[in-house]
Parts: sequence; C-alpha cells; structure tokens
Amino acid sequence: MTLQEHPLHIEHLFIGGQWTRPRSSDRIRVVSASTEQEIGSVPHASEGDVDAAVAAARVAFEDPSGWSQWEPERRGMALESLADQLEARGEEMAQRVAEQNGMPIAVARQLEAAFPVAVLRYYANLVKSSAVEVSHPHLLGGTTTVRREPVGVVAAIAPWNFPQTLATFKHAPALAAGCCLVLKPSPETVLDSMLFAEAVEASDLPPGVINIVPGGREIGAYLVSHPDIDKVAFTGSTAAGRQIAETCGRLLRPVTLELGGKSAAIVLDDADLDLSVIGEKLFGATLLNNGQTCFLGTRILAPRSRYDEVVDVFAALAKSLPVGDALDPATLIGPMASERQRERVESYIAKGRGDGARLVTGGRRPAHMDKGWFVEPTIFADVDNRQAIAQEEIFGPVLSVIPYSDVDDAVRIANDSDYGLGGTVWSSDPERALAVARRVQTGTIGINTYLPDPSSPFGGVKDSGIGRELGPDAMSNFQHFKSIYS
Repeated sequence: MTLQEHPLHIEHLFIGGQWTRPRSSDRIRVVSASTEQEIGSVPHASEGDVDAAVAAARVAFEDPSGWSQWEPERRGMALESLADQLEARGEEMAQRVAEQNGMPIAVARQLEAAFPVAVLRYYANLVKSSAVEVSHPHLLGGTTTVRREPVGVVAAIAPWNFPQTLATFKHAPALAAGCCLVLKPSPETVLDSMLFAEAVEASDLPPGVINIVPGGREIGAYLVSHPDIDKVAFTGSTAAGRQIAETCGRLLRPVTLELGGKSAAIVLDDADLDLSVIGEKLFGATLLNNGQTCFLGTRILAPRSRYDEVVDVFAALAKSLPVGDALDPATLIGPMASERQRERVESYIAKGRGDGARLVTGGRRPAHMDKGWFVEPTIFADVDNRQAIAQEEIFGPVLSVIPYSDVDDAVRIANDSDYGLGGTVWSSDPERALAVARRVQTGTIGINTYLPDPSSPFGGVKDSGIGRELGPDAMSNFQHFKSIYS
C-alpha cells in the first residue's frame, strides 16, 4: 500500500513523549517526487510548538533520575530498543522516504532503513563500554578525575536527501552521551519523521528525550537561536550553515556543521575501468541517490592518456542506469526531490553547455516520464575546473570529466575547490592510491569504493563544515569534560 493510494494526513506533533495538538493551523503538504501527487501532510510547527518541545527536552534532561543520569549500560539498552523499533518499521520507512524525495527504493532500503539501525546499535554498544570518569595522577601532586557529562538540550536539523540516516548521525551519539533533543526535519521529508516518532514512542526512551518539530527555515532559525538550546547539529547547504555558525558564534553555542561538497573522483592511469567489475561501486561513489548526495565525486579527474576511455566509461555507466519511479525496485535513478531542485539542476546543465563543456549524454528530461521531477544522468566532457559545473554543488545526476597531466596535477585540481567532504581514488595499485588519497584535502576519501563507516569520523574541511559525525569522537561532541582535582 503506497501513500499515493492512501495519503497520510497527521494531525498532531510529537512533543514530550506524546502526540499533542499544534498551536497553529498551518500545515506542510507533501508531494510525491515521482508522480507530483499529494501524498500526505503534517502540522507546521509554530514558535510556540518549538518552545514546548525545548521545554519538554529540558525537563527530561534535568530530571534527577532521568535520561542524563541513567547508567551507560541502561542508556545503551534503551538505544537498542529504539533500533529494534526502527528495524520493525524498516520497509515502511524506506517507502515513505522514496515516495517523498525520489530516492530509489533499493537505495532507501539500505540507507534509510538499515543504516540508521546499524548506527544506533553501534552507539548502543559504544556507550555501554564508555567510562563516565577516568582518573590519573596530577602532574603537580594528587589526582585528577576527568568526568564526561552530557552537554544538555540539542537542536538537531536534518536535510531532505537522507532524512533518517543524517538525523541518526545526530541523535544516536547525542542520546548515547545523555542529551535530550529537538529534531527539526526538512519540510520535504516529514512523513518519515512521524514514523520515527512512533518508533521513539514504542521504545524505552523516557518521554521528552526526543521531540519533533516539522517546519521550514524560519522555524529552524528560531530553534537554533532558542535560549534554552545548548548545542546545534546541522546538515544542509553551506549557505545555511554559515548563518547557523554566525548565530552560534554570537551565542557562544557549540555547533557541528556537515555541509556541501564538490568532491573529486581521481582515476589513475592504471585503473581497472571494466564496468562489470567496478560499475556498482562507481555508481555508489558518483551518482548515488540521483546525485543528491553531499559526498559524491562529481568531478571525474581523468589522465590525458586515457581521457577518451574514461569519458566513454562514464557515458556507458550513465546510459545503463534505469530511470523511473522511485518505488520500482529496478530504478537506479529516480526524480529530483522537488520541482525547484530540478530547475536548479537544469540551470547548471544549461550553464555547462554555455561555458563550452561538451555534453556527452543526458541533459534532458526522460521522454518516457510525463510526471515527476526527472533529469537524465548527465555527463560533461572537456570541462575546465574553473567552470561553474566543476566548482559549484549541483546536487543532481551531473558529472564533469576533467583532464589532468600527471598525479601532481590531479592532486592540484582535486584540491582546487572550496569544498572538502568526500572523494575517491581509482587504481589497480592500492598502495599507490593510498599515497594519492593522503594528499587530497578532504575529510573522507575512498579507494576503489566509498561507503561511510559508522565507527569512523565523517565530515569535511573548508566550506564542507565544522566538526565530525560518527565514530567515538562524535559522542564527545555532545559532552562536557569536567576536571576534578584532589
């Protein structure tokens, strides 16, 4: 049963561990990216709703016997219960995400249903083995005890492209640390957040530990600047991240920002370009989720000695990808998440052609799709790294193939970007690829593949953000360190 057949209209907000009537009659209406039909709606949170959510989180946090005071083992068990509840709702979660933002259902089942569960289980296990206090000799005599304490109430703002996964990157380590949260999902993807609320309600988390306030940028800005918020965790555009950083800087409020990217996929001259061997991994590193993924290697750096071959390989890859309804299991390229996003992608395709890049394949709306916000997978060749399509984040299925002369030139081009989030190196020699990877200015990079690891830091440098998510260090982002001298 799909939302197109039975639209979902939710009347209440999840605040304080219960479904409460919103303070405003405004609503967020959700449209299928594949069919352009309305598939549901939820209340649009008001500032009063945000106040209530923050207050509920504050009460839950300061409860003398509440979440922040639970033993790590008990918190870990509660996180396991939330993972169990999400796992039980996995197929419905994948379908809700796919219908909203156009993510192919095959991708959604892995990355919006299974991956968040894996992240929660990782932090559940991590917190169980994490010491709250560690003592060591004081250098001037006596003993110092270093205590980890939760930072407080967290504002977590997630984007529309991977709404559940990127929300989990925030709430899982924050919950493990003992924090309480107010989560603001993107207005493009709110129906999945209501299913997440059902999982929270059914889990062993106490009331008020997680609260959800759907809304647009204004509500996000109000939440970020709220006087009773102790920490902000945000994923989204670099422009929005700058505004949030300015607010948090003024308030001396800690913030983690995971922002945009324009990563390089460096194809070395010894790379195996057989698509039957590397095609799936190449797709995952460059065109995953219809190109609406921040870490993708959308700048393909190709050696001049094999340039035409590289162009042909990526053209063949693009042409081989089935374009269709996000709910079709055979689909690998679904629609853009919104009409506005398709217009943005098409404007960059026009800009690329106008700047002299050669359109190899794609660049149009699929002829067989008369509904939905589709764009064909698009490959540009003869691209100069200074052109807009090579420097600006397009966030669609558009790749630019850029020539380089030698490895030093490839590294120079890869680093000639305002961003530094992801990237890949493709080579038949893993050690050679590793040496190149070490020279690229980026927060993460893969060798002949790219898949974030829940147990390792994820984040960027330069305009790609501040701080890291995932891994053990991410839990530290949601903790204060107190030194006690004795």
